Amino acid sequence: MTHPKPVPGSRMPDMTLPTLGGDTRALFAAKDKQNWQLLVVYRGKHCPVCTIYLSELNEQVKVLTDLGIDILAVSADSEDRAKAQMSEVKPDFDVAYGLTLEQMKTLGLYISGPKNGVDVEGPFAEPALFAVDDLQDLRIVDFSNVPFARPDLSRIVRGLRFLREREEPVPVSGAYA
Repeated sequence: MTHPKPVPGSRMPDMTLPTLGGDTRALFAAKDKQNWQLLVVYRGKHCPVCTIYLSELNEQVKVLTDLGIDILAVSADSEDRAKAQMSEVKPDFDVAYGLTLEQMKTLGLYISGPKNGVDVEGPFAEPALFAVDDLQDLRIVDFSNVPFARPDLSRIVRGLRFLREREEPVPVSGAYA
């Protein structure tokens, strides 16, 4: 079964995963005082580029929180593998684990397996980034099929600030075609 990639303006599906904090989190639903969510999909413990990217994300937590944006990082890793990687990152944001193959397909993620990674448990998602608003509508989407092609986080933060301050409408594919 082929799953289409989510497009800006679309409503994101309801999904819930366990977090390293012992709770569960709904993907695409902000928590606490934030009303938007930035969801960062990372490859997993086997990926040193992910560790660097998540550390860079950690440097953006305060400004994103001040903008009313909740941050959630997620991978297909097991709890133990996620804990091991996060012991290096020391994130100030929630980390969910256990993304299933079906969830990866539903999100339209590129999926790799043992031939594309060393020391992996099974299929894993390639990087992606989603920003959703308070209605769970997709505002920003970025998919990558390789670990080294990811959006610059400082630009994402500036873009999110712009969207929040100007209340820009979501660009829709083919709107002026």
